Amino acid sequence: MRARGTIGGVSGLVLTAGLALAGPGRLDAQGGAAQGADNCRTCHEVITVERLAGPVKAYLADVHAAKGFSCAACHGGDPAVAGFEAMDPARGFVGVPRGRTIIQVCGRCHADAGFMHRYNPALRVDQVTEYQTSVHGQRLAQFGDTAVATCASCHPAHGIRPASDPQSSVHPLNVAATCGRCHADATRMARYGIPTDQRDRYRESVHWRALADRGDQSAPTCNDCHGNHGAAPPGVTWVGNVCGQCHAVMADYFARSPHSDIFNRMGVPGCATCHSNHAIAAVSDTLLGVGEGTICGRCHDVGVSGGAVAATMRAGLDSLGGAFALADSLLTRAERAGMEVSQAQVDLGAAHNALVQARAAIHTFRADSVGAYVASGLDVADTAIGRGKKALDDLRFRRVGLGISVGLILLLITGLILKIRQLHAPVLEGEP
Repeated sequence: MRARGTIGGVSGLVLTAGLALAGPGRLDAQGGAAQGADNCRTCHEVITVERLAGPVKAYLADVHAAKGFSCAACHGGDPAVAGFEAMDPARGFVGVPRGRTIIQVCGRCHADAGFMHRYNPALRVDQVTEYQTSVHGQRLAQFGDTAVATCASCHPAHGIRPASDPQSSVHPLNVAATCGRCHADATRMARYGIPTDQRDRYRESVHWRALADRGDQSAPTCNDCHGNHGAAPPGVTWVGNVCGQCHAVMADYFARSPHSDIFNRMGVPGCATCHSNHAIAAVSDTLLGVGEGTICGRCHDVGVSGGAVAATMRAGLDSLGGAFALADSLLTRAERAGMEVSQAQVDLGAAHNALVQARAAIHTFRADSVGAYVASGLDVADTAIGRGKKALDDLRFRRVGLGISVGLILLLITGLILKIRQLHAPVLEGEP
């Protein structure tokens, strides 16, 4: 037997001696998958009880089966023996692992760097250590709470697939459903006083739409914000660090803003106070300001310092957004009419960048920070508007010139036709 750390004072990864002994169809002394008869599968696949036969069918697609591990690798016993003697505890049989035993069984391999290097060198081996720090692991260790999630709660015991497999329970598209099996269960969560609407609210969010509708697998799901093996709710003071994994610029601005300290003293989470947590909606400039439907207006009134700053920032964004839209419209019309405005369109990109930067800078909650980007963007946009108008003026001039030219040509042709007819007209009788 070998111990690999402790969970709540109990040797966390110690298994019965039978699991560590070499033998057909189970782990060998070095932890490898031994080959031999597998009477576990032979018997269970012909049993008519689905509870006993189902795992054999599911295991055919399991990543462990693909690596050659037999049932005994997790359940113990001796698969080389036919009959119930194979499930003798004296042969190391542990049956269905539950509670702490699941952590021990999975951790025996997954916390052994040398062993895992032989099968999947890229896979992390700190999952057990992380699990000990999680809300789930701490409740299991300290209170023996078997209702909390363990390895098999998220990774179905007989159908584990790589996270990259769309059918995996931990594929990004499936994580919310996996977590929701417990966290959307009102009966299960009642003892903890945890809301059960997180999964449904998340599926209303801009993050879920990016993931599910646009196929953007970099969009966050449950474990990106809460962790996976070390799952824990973000604390008030470090929500910004969680969001900052993706929204780094905004998180840095907010951390240096006066609101950061104020929110901490109030005991409210920074990002989530304005943007919510699970049901994060797409942002727009209309949320900024102190009017009806704005976020700032929830706390700030019109006329006071905070409200005035919000109104000033909103006015700046509106002016730059309007100028950019006008410039883009003029240049697009000119381009479609065949005018050469490609360089002006490229230059206008700087105004769009300034607008993006100004929108990020609102997290400084300083009108001058936003105003600096607005001013630089307006300079570019105004120049582009002038170039767009000039291109359209040139277009009109060309069209007028073309119309005059066509008219003159038509007059000339008409005159020629009349002259030709005059020259070829028949001479009247009686004329000399």
